[in-house]
Amino acid sequence: MVAEARTPVEPGRAYSILITDDDRGSRETLSGLLADRGFQTLQASCGEEAIDIVRVEIVHLAIFDMHMPRMTGLEALEQVRLLNDLLPAILVTADATRELIRQAFAAQVFSVIPKPVNKNIVLHTLARALVQAYGEPPAEPAGP
Repeated sequence: MVAEARTPVEPGRAYSILITDDDRGSRETLSGLLADRGFQTLQASCGEEAIDIVRVEIVHLAIFDMHMPRMTGLEALEQVRLLNDLLPAILVTADATRELIRQAFAAQVFSVIPKPVNKNIVLHTLARALVQAYGEPPAEPAGP
């Protein structure tokens, strides 16, 4: 049975973003950037861990690194889509070749972001993906 991807966000609750990257520093940097903007973040160090998280957690969007041991980001996304076929996904890669971009869009990835990532590009792309998937932009974090 396929889970419904368009799980609405409860009022007052943040979007949940899954960050999958075998590089701990990359994961933690993205997680900190997104948490500072009011997102709830989940982290996975490999594709298998990402699949396990999607099985048990509500995830509104997933960010996958392309090159990881044992399973690429696209292979992990393929398995995640068996659980949640409409989950919006963004692929990050240091190797954004035309062929990889073609494969990513064939897998219905929302966007491919080159590494090293630019925080403004990540935030803009994430906001666009959430609007497309859920019809509303992420809420701005409360001020100090």
